[in-house]
Amino acid sequence: MIQSMTAFASRTGGAGALIWAWEMRGVNARGLDLRLRFPDGQAALEATARSVLTAKLSRGNVTLNLRIARNEAAGELTIDTAQLDRVLAAFEQVQERAFAMGVTLAQPTAADVLAQRGVVLSAPMDQTPDESVEKALAADLDALIADFLLMRKSEGMALAAILTDQLNQIDTLVTAAASALDARREDSRANLRAALRRVFEDVPELDETRIAQELALIAVKQDVTEEIDRLRAHVAAALEFLTDPKPQGRKLDFLAQEFNREANTLCSKAQSADLTRIGLDLKAVIDQMREQIQNVE
Repeated sequence: MIQSMTAFASRTGGAGALIWAWEMRGVNARGLDLRLRFPDGQAALEATARSVLTAKLSRGNVTLNLRIARNEAAGELTIDTAQLDRVLAAFEQVQERAFAMGVTLAQPTAADVLAQRGVVLSAPMDQTPDESVEKALAADLDALIADFLLMRKSEGMALAAILTDQLNQIDTLVTAAASALDARREDSRANLRAALRRVFEDVPELDETRIAQELALIAVKQDVTEEIDRLRAHVAAALEFLTDPKPQGRKLDFLAQEFNREANTLCSKAQSADLTRIGLDLKAVIDQMREQIQNVE
């Protein structure tokens, strides 16, 4: 079954004094374009991620981001006693000054003191991941990639359903074109006979054999039997590609171009309102199909 190049996955985790967030996005591309952004000190994990993704993906523009931060809730609070002394001295000076000027101030509370800048500090913590953190990050990476690949597969199934429906529409239109071709053939014969009578009436000395040759040439130029046969063959090939587990995006893209080429030729040879309408409907469905194929890996 085909896979889509469009997918998204994210995970968050934490261990010890660190917390992290993963985010992985994929969109369509002609080849495989990996854009990995890891914090300093994570070169080994980044190399592992690149190796795994290169092995599992063949096409797509994939962005993988890892952000690591300190868990503030895990830090211990400490009091800078020197700063505390300076703050208390400042409060005392304010109180004395206010008293000298006859102003009465409320006594500062402990909360007022602790709220002053520099009194309460968070204990410094080492942000370098230890072995347990490294293992947790590696496990998260495996789970993240699994989620990403699962979404690509799920999106691929949805794409396959859409493309199958469009191919069925094309097949129905090709069958209608074959029926319209039979009806056009009878009309063409009648028109050619009428034209032949007019030619013989106006210019009776024309070579009847030459006229027959010219009419046969016109019939050959207007024949779209080969185009109809090729369109049917393309439908069968495309349906087979949709069930192949290997990446088939490039093959489907090439086949869509062939579909469009045959539809254009059919329209140019139509010489019939019904056949022209069917050809235009074919082109519309083929254009819609090509847009969907752009997302197939």
